[in-house]
Amino acid sequence: MKKEDFNYFLPDELIAQTPLEPRDHARLLHFNRQSETITNLQFFNLVDILQKGDVLVVNDTKVIPARIYGRKVDTKAHIEFLLHKRLNLDEWEVLAKPGKRLKAGSKVDFFVDKHNSPLQLEVLEDLEDGLKKVKFYYEGVFEEILEKIGDMPLPHYIKGKLEKKDRYQTVYADDKKGGSSAAPTAGLHFTPELMDKLRDKGVEFVKVLLHVGLGTFRPVKTDKIEEHIMHSEYYQVSEEAADRINAAKRAGRRIIAVGTTSVRTLESAAGEDGVIKAGSGDTSIFIYPPYKFKAVDGLITNFHLPKSTLIMLVSAFLTREKTLEIYSYAVKEKYRFFSFGDSMLLL
Repeated sequence: MKKEDFNYFLPDELIAQTPLEPRDHARLLHFNRQSETITNLQFFNLVDILQKGDVLVVNDTKVIPARIYGRKVDTKAHIEFLLHKRLNLDEWEVLAKPGKRLKAGSKVDFFVDKHNSPLQLEVLEDLEDGLKKVKFYYEGVFEEILEKIGDMPLPHYIKGKLEKKDRYQTVYADDKKGGSSAAPTAGLHFTPELMDKLRDKGVEFVKVLLHVGLGTFRPVKTDKIEEHIMHSEYYQVSEEAADRINAAKRAGRRIIAVGTTSVRTLESAAGEDGVIKAGSGDTSIFIYPPYKFKAVDGLITNFHLPKSTLIMLVSAFLTREKTLEIYSYAVKEKYRFFSFGDSMLLL
């Protein structure tokens, strides 16, 4: 299939620049997969749609302030870095801009103010796709330093800065699971109050983990989508999560993934028989039509960029034609698109 097959027209004014308050007042487009009908709702209406016994699988990764700005030690040139993937305690894969003159052995200082440099980076080697392997040197706790010097890594289409860092974070993000350089944005619409109402109705929440990196949002550069190679991302499914999902599937209950990262985690952990296996590791799964889903019955997701791997995943879940038809409808109805935009329920 061609990348262009997943293109659609989107007016700039429909790209959401700020998140709505309260979170659960975003609009919700419910596409009923059986009747193929669309209903326009708000996100808090999930309580009315979901049934007792449904399982919502959420990604509880935490976004780190992954965008940091430094100066080369020798030339004082300003360099912007995006932390992509942690390799071990002090070594990371990063994107650097500009990065052409940043060779192995180059060192970069990062400042809290003009005089205090609590963090230094050394380039170890060039990797594929503009990535670099680097090592950080510091005193203290790396995550605490990031909180002081880093910015939340908002996508390029969001032009302003975020007033509150936690607004690019799900309410169920686990403080012990920091590692994402982008938010699992489908989950941004949940509030603790909505989650309590869903639990009261008998809806179950199960947490899995995928640290969101380039694999999720890297553009497709090949004309033929089959030639696109996903970057790997770390995922984890606990024994408890696997047991609860498998028990629900055996009982005939619906498994609804919150976001494409949850889909990719479940499909990576599922055997051909649909049974979820506990474990952890790297996944580079790329889901596009045709694809036979092994674990997922429903999907909550935002509206995604044209020609992206994310709209390709949704197209595999629905069909390309139906996905583009729904997107055309959403544009006509002036839904808000992308990370801070509105939501879809495909169930």
